Amino acid sequence: MTALTLKPAGVATLRADAIVVGVAKGAKGPVAAPGSEAVDTAFDGKLAAVLETLGASGGESEVTKLPAQGDLKAPVVIAVGLGPVPDKDETYGAETLRRAAGAAARALSGVKKAAFALPVETVQDIEAIAEGALLGAYAFTAYQGGERNAKNAKKGEGPKQPLGEVVLVGAKPRDKAHKRAAERAIALAEEVNRARDLVNTPPNDLTPESFAAVATAAGKENGIKVQVLDEKALAKGGYGGILGVGQGSANPPRLVKLAYTHPDAQKTLALVGKGITYDSGGISLKPAGHNETMKCDMSGAAAVFATVVAAARLGLPVNITGWLALAENMPSGTATRPGDVLRMYSGKTVEVLNTDAEGRLVLADALTRASEENPDAIVDVATLTGAMVLALGNRTFGIMSNDDAFRTSLHEIAEEAGEASWPMPLPADLRKGMDSPTADIANMGERMGGGLVAGLFLKEFVGEGITWAHLDIAGPAFHEGAPYGYTPKGGTGSSVRTLVRLAERTAAGDLG
Repeated sequence: MTALTLKPAGVATLRADAIVVGVAKGAKGPVAAPGSEAVDTAFDGKLAAVLETLGASGGESEVTKLPAQGDLKAPVVIAVGLGPVPDKDETYGAETLRRAAGAAARALSGVKKAAFALPVETVQDIEAIAEGALLGAYAFTAYQGGERNAKNAKKGEGPKQPLGEVVLVGAKPRDKAHKRAAERAIALAEEVNRARDLVNTPPNDLTPESFAAVATAAGKENGIKVQVLDEKALAKGGYGGILGVGQGSANPPRLVKLAYTHPDAQKTLALVGKGITYDSGGISLKPAGHNETMKCDMSGAAAVFATVVAAARLGLPVNITGWLALAENMPSGTATRPGDVLRMYSGKTVEVLNTDAEGRLVLADALTRASEENPDAIVDVATLTGAMVLALGNRTFGIMSNDDAFRTSLHEIAEEAGEASWPMPLPADLRKGMDSPTADIANMGERMGGGLVAGLFLKEFVGEGITWAHLDIAGPAFHEGAPYGYTPKGGTGSSVRTLVRLAERTAAGDLG
């Protein structure tokens, strides 16, 4: 993990491999942003002019490298775009700084130490820059050559390692607020990156059993109580949904409960994550071209797991129970068939019309179990439907809820955390499409509005009177394109920052 240190000032004399400064997009060309004064002085006040000559415009996350000059101890200057110059009396937004720091950190892979001299006006700016830099520095190289590449790395060969150290200039290491901001950024970034690692791990290594083992180890390390229900315990408890999805695989399912408690907590949150460690579609096999990234179908469980650990590390005064519904959805002679009827943990029966609509089945059992503890709110997280990707694209997750005010609060919290989301409805008229002549409900309904139908299905398994929300992160959970800002290729850790912010708001008595 990239290290983070705070330094009040003195970037010109700081010995580092690079200095990162901000450049904004002005009406007449690039403008050197606050924080770059010492670097501008080293360029005889012509930093913006030099950048313009090199083609820099100050556009958001644009990265321009140039050799240092003057009295600067660092050999390289990295100018990262911040977008338009803010209006008078306004400052750069947290997400702008977060993305700029992330873009710069990505450009500095293979570098040992870099000083970030971006605009710092508030404690929130410190946290945003630190968070963006630590998230942007992420790289998943665990499977790239092993010991051979470890030897080659000494020769400058093999995959580049992430930026080694971020020195955040303008932050005071002895200031309590600055120190807390840095500590939060470190904990949050490390847990988002933990979720990313899990999502990126190949499915032959991340099975329900091994995922449960990872959660158990992290629980012991962070004072979190962990309970794992294996296939025998699931059968004894009547978890027909989780068992039905996992029965076609040689790797049996698990239900993992993580319980973080705080002596001063007044509220309890339950988080439920879909953890399909690989989704072939089952007997309703996915078509060619849709299987290659299905290791990411456990992103919801990874997000819930990372959130509970982050809350424990931050010592938040709120009780959080995480439920990881883990299974591998495979076709075989023992797999659930279209037309089968499953008896769920709630006692309801479900006619399975499509075995590729499996996420809602494992979530249903976990939602019912979570409801038994009567938490103040339940939030489930899942890469649930392709329909949500069609509706909102690859960077925005949908929010559904049985409480409009809670849905609105979650949308605001996501925006505050820097994650794109959008409130979605649960139209009552779509429920009829899931009526079954054989069972209490079918796992499929109308094709149009499929993401909303899935939300309505889940709603059926939430305890009466409990506030509940569903986050469909199918779009942003796994990024297949080129990296941008602090977002890497592959697993993104989507929704972790939103859920941690929800936990903080809940701890403060502002559940929404």
